[in-house]
Amino acid sequence: MSEGCTHDCSTCSENCSSRTEPQDLTEKLNEYSSVKKVIGVVSGKGGVGKSTVTSLMAVMFSRMGYHTAILDADITGPSIPKAFGIKEKALGSEKGILPITTHSGIDIMSVNLLLENENDPVIWRGPILAGTVKQFWSDVVWENVDYMFVDMPPGTGDVPLTIFQSLPLDGIIIVTSPQELVSMIVGKAVRMAQMMDIPILGIIENMSCYICPDCGKKHYPFGESKLEKVAEEYGLNILARLPIDPQNSSACDNGKIESVLNPEAQEAAEKIEKLLK
Repeated sequence: MSEGCTHDCSTCSENCSSRTEPQDLTEKLNEYSSVKKVIGVVSGKGGVGKSTVTSLMAVMFSRMGYHTAILDADITGPSIPKAFGIKEKALGSEKGILPITTHSGIDIMSVNLLLENENDPVIWRGPILAGTVKQFWSDVVWENVDYMFVDMPPGTGDVPLTIFQSLPLDGIIIVTSPQELVSMIVGKAVRMAQMMDIPILGIIENMSCYICPDCGKKHYPFGESKLEKVAEEYGLNILARLPIDPQNSSACDNGKIESVLNPEAQEAAEKIEKLLK
């Protein structure tokens, strides 16, 4: 066995005598489900608005006439149900677990839809978290879904690795913010995707700027954007720059994200649609 062996032949570049063919770890979809495209939404760190971007993409694709769904894989920090104002609990049938459908027809599955109290903490170890994500794919009945968006936890830990290995991702969107450490953080997400051979659709910069409603001038509370430099460094498509919008934040807090009008998010959705076609 080579000194550089990672003990995972699917990601190891060494050519040693112990090398075996990579095992297919893709989880089987529920037999009553149909999902055409699966897009992961990732970030190298928390607090960049990844769940907001996930929700916006599902809403924008729904408005474009597609049946969309969200698999909330951020098990310990689920926020998708709140953004859509979902209070119901998921039920089951002989076919499997049934997702909750929002007002505009978006199917959603999140651990908060299974907990007795949505404020209860999820204090589980990595293998249980990863197993739950797999069940959201294999045990939930996803009917005729055109685009599924997977809201992934930040970082490169157990759950993101499980998603990359177990779900048939057609691509990922990297979400970032205009901060000094952005290049290093994006780099981690890019390298993980490359190691797992997952296509990167592009990058979305959230909280890019604040546009004054009175004069229209742009302000940069997190510093000037470095998006072009980062995109060029890693060869990424720039999908959108989403400005800080208090109305959008209020809509998320009040469960009304389906009412948001966001031209930048719509532009990103159209770019993603073209890339996947």
